[in-house]
Amino acid sequence: MTQPVPDDTEAWRPVHVHKPSELSRLSADPHTKVFDRVDQQRRDLARVLPYPDPRHLDEPTRWYYYPWRRSMVHLLGPEAFQALRSDRNRNKLTADEQQRLRQLTIGVVGLSVGHAIAHTLALEGICREIRLADFDEIELSNLNRIPASVFDLGLNKAVAAARRIAEIDPYIEVSIDPSGVSLDSTDTFMTGLDIVIEECDSFDVKLAVRDAARRHQIPLIMETNDRGLLDIERYDLEPDRPLFHGLLGDTKASELMGLSTRDKVPYILRILEADKLSARVLASMTEIDETVSTWPQLGGDIQLGAAVVSAAVRRIGLGQPLRSGRVRVDLHEALDRIAEPARPMATDAHDVSAEPEEAPAVARDAVVHAARLAPSGGNTQPWTFTADDSNLLIHLDPEQTSTLDVAFRASYVGIGAALFNARVAAARHGILGPAEVFAHAGDASPVARLAFADAADDELAKLYEPMLRRVSNRRVSEPRQLPEHVVPELRRAAEREGAEAVVVTDREQLRELAELYGESDRIRFLTDHLHHEMMRELRWPGVDDLDWGLDVRTLELDASDLAKLGVARRSDVMAVLAEQDLGRALGEMSRTRIESTSGFVIVTVDGADPADYVRGGQAVERTWIQAEQLGLAVQAMSPVFIYAVDSADYGQLSVSYAEQLRSLHRKFNQLTGIGNQQIALTMRIGYAPSISARSRRRPAERIVRVA
Repeated sequence: MTQPVPDDTEAWRPVHVHKPSELSRLSADPHTKVFDRVDQQRRDLARVLPYPDPRHLDEPTRWYYYPWRRSMVHLLGPEAFQALRSDRNRNKLTADEQQRLRQLTIGVVGLSVGHAIAHTLALEGICREIRLADFDEIELSNLNRIPASVFDLGLNKAVAAARRIAEIDPYIEVSIDPSGVSLDSTDTFMTGLDIVIEECDSFDVKLAVRDAARRHQIPLIMETNDRGLLDIERYDLEPDRPLFHGLLGDTKASELMGLSTRDKVPYILRILEADKLSARVLASMTEIDETVSTWPQLGGDIQLGAAVVSAAVRRIGLGQPLRSGRVRVDLHEALDRIAEPARPMATDAHDVSAEPEEAPAVARDAVVHAARLAPSGGNTQPWTFTADDSNLLIHLDPEQTSTLDVAFRASYVGIGAALFNARVAAARHGILGPAEVFAHAGDASPVARLAFADAADDELAKLYEPMLRRVSNRRVSEPRQLPEHVVPELRRAAEREGAEAVVVTDREQLRELAELYGESDRIRFLTDHLHHEMMRELRWPGVDDLDWGLDVRTLELDASDLAKLGVARRSDVMAVLAEQDLGRALGEMSRTRIESTSGFVIVTVDGADPADYVRGGQAVERTWIQAEQLGLAVQAMSPVFIYAVDSADYGQLSVSYAEQLRSLHRKFNQLTGIGNQQIALTMRIGYAPSISARSRRRPAERIVRVA
């Protein structure tokens, strides 16, 4: 090990102290400051999510001595250090992206603007090795833009930048050339680089660096802080590309040697396009050697430039699209566009009610009204009605559907619920006749018909008021045990309509269902077309028509969860989560509600024809009403796979997640024991406070035709 030299004013590289004797000697030296916070670093690492690699927790720590500070620091080993230091980069950069960027070797020529850039690259941890070149020393006038200090005055700029990087991350390999890059040394400097950043003042060196970058086929980046000008020259993709975008023609580096600041002005104006420079910079250029000695630069502009260069480096390093050319990231122009923010979407309760619509007194109108109140997936109301004095016809409305509604199976369940409600209302008003479900479906013909007659059914008639009050209650419930009589009564209700009801009450099974539904929700959010349809079904007061879909107030969310839902509306956010296969939190609402429920009801049928699902819909509605009569809150919940029957259905739902949906469906069937039965609907039941809002229905005049 190289012996540390405490008084070496040009030292810039920390020394790894690995010999116990040297560690003891330095620790005992009263002039050496010792910083040992490695236990805190380990505790912080252990709290990282997801839980860190055990290898990182067990990695040996290291001591580093910083000669220019006469200080010794105890740090995590290189892998653990990187994992913890870059943890807050996620998920702007994924762990895999961080690893890829960490392999880059980057050169920075010129360390006024370049100091801030090198520092930013080190902060983001997006280089394994960085080479720094500058012959100049830090002067007091540099401190308006170089993030150094008065203690660095007279220090070589490359040394100052290297020290700053070493104090951020001693595991970044830093090499310096305190003589700067010359026309003769460009090839040596360029060898092995992945990217070169050119920020020097000498025009001959600017051209020479570009010429070398072109020979070595290395991409070059330059930031010129006036109006945030960024130049990209992709010599890696275009080995014959003209230097400086061809703005200097055939000018040779040798022709530009030794120019004064004043003599550089014509070249600056050609390169930077005079008509696009800010008025203040152009005005200052006319004053060079008169009232100012050089062109002005602001520290804030330099910091912005460092951020822009870092973004460009990330794109190149990750193989993302970035073509040659230039762009201006002009803050002043952006500030000229300042505007009032959009007001939040209203969710106040001034126009919402928890009370059901008032039912008409006229018998036929009351039957139609009852049918309109039926539940449907996403409250899409996939029906139209034709009514006359003899019967009520229920038609499928193919416009009111979504991808989850595979082969209109969800729509048929909704139509079945509407038919059941119509039967209940007809019984209550003394006009009940036979109901018929037609075997065909999918054309303009009705799916179901209820004839008006004078048959009596007192049991159905007694369900009229409960049917009118039936509602989906999405509040979190209490995990109370169901009384013994509840499950048999729910099963009988489904059986009365020719279906079956499985009721899950075991806490462990409910937890497994909660995880399963949470994962299903995640897939729904992360599949672009499913996400679009789901967001379309969510209706925001003051913005959307509330006569169909789910008024967001009926979700019974607190302000925090409602704000999260607002974020979840953005498809670009979901695309990022999908790309990284993240988003567990997207299933939180379903997991929370199922984990806290008293039971979970699965209504099933023994066939997959439209008539089977209509029958299932009638059973769903009777079971739902029965549950509410038993004092239970009910919420319908639909996993993505709910109406998938064959292999093609999963691909139709989500190409990317087809196999996962198939696996979830299989697990669901095993967990609930439904065998080969088809799902009509699943519902959670429990004890919860009353609702605060009820979703509306489309007005009768829009969906009812009176014959």
